[in-house]
Amino acid sequence: MTPTEYRSAQTWNGMPLLHVALGGRDASGRFRAGHAHGVVAIGTRATGIIALGVVAIGVVAFGVVAVGVVAAGVVALALVALAVVAVGAVGIGVVAVGLFAVGVVAVGMQAIGVVVAGRTH
Repeated sequence: MTPTEYRSAQTWNGMPLLHVALGGRDASGRFRAGHAHGVVAIGTRATGIIALGVVAIGVVAFGVVAVGVVAAGVVALALVALAVVAVGAVGIGVVAVGLFAVGVVAVGMQAIGVVVAGRTH
């Protein structure tokens, strides 16, 4: 697969409304990660208000590794995190760490789970 990129002509505060940058192999055969940066960013690495990617950073982020205010993925770090490993004020996942944590392993001020560290209710 060759690298693919699309950037919308419309912008908001200098960012394209949609930027898609998918990685792939270049002419030399080396893999190049695509880095999308936009209001809605979709890419190998994505940074935007809404970000979807392998590594996603945004207000709302979805990815293998997701960082944001609300994030979902395999590993998520956010105010509200939903993931296999979730770290946030509210963490929901198999392993959850947060002020409020729900998971098989839950660590937090208010924790619900099979293995719990913190106060439970």
